[in-house]
Amino acid sequence: MVEKVITIRGAKAGDADAIAAVHDAAWRDAYRGIIPGRELERMVARRGPRWWRTAILRGTRLSVLDFDDLIAGYVSYGRNRVPSLPFGGEIFEIYLAPEFQGLGFGKRLFKAARRDLADHGYMSVLVWALADNDRALGFYERLGGRVVRRAEERFGDEVRGRVAFGFS
Repeated sequence: MVEKVITIRGAKAGDADAIAAVHDAAWRDAYRGIIPGRELERMVARRGPRWWRTAILRGTRLSVLDFDDLIAGYVSYGRNRVPSLPFGGEIFEIYLAPEFQGLGFGKRLFKAARRDLADHGYMSVLVWALADNDRALGFYERLGGRVVRRAEERFGDEVRGRVAFGFS
């Protein structure tokens, strides 16, 4: 019998390369055909290992999912950035490498972030997703999120819808 060790832990500066690799693969997989190609590549390029290392060293709340010593995903979160919405915390990003999607790991990352936010007094949480990202919308709906706001985001010359899910 082969056992794999799966843990969720706070990110360390030495994780930056692996987080950047997950970010690149997950964003290209999730947003190809949704975010215009040129804009998508610009966004991916801005988040290299140096960016992630700086974020970690600055104390960004960032947790990683370790799958047998391989970083398979990450979640970043903190205080809600939209004060007009009545939610204390916000999950900014939650991504898994494509080969680890659909296995329940996203749910584990989501729950870990919610627990940490609750431990810091943020009992309710907000999450944004692009309106054309059916996988993300389905994921947040299955977790019990309810749509609390719709907005738009510009990507170069194009505009895409965004949906905010609230969790109480």
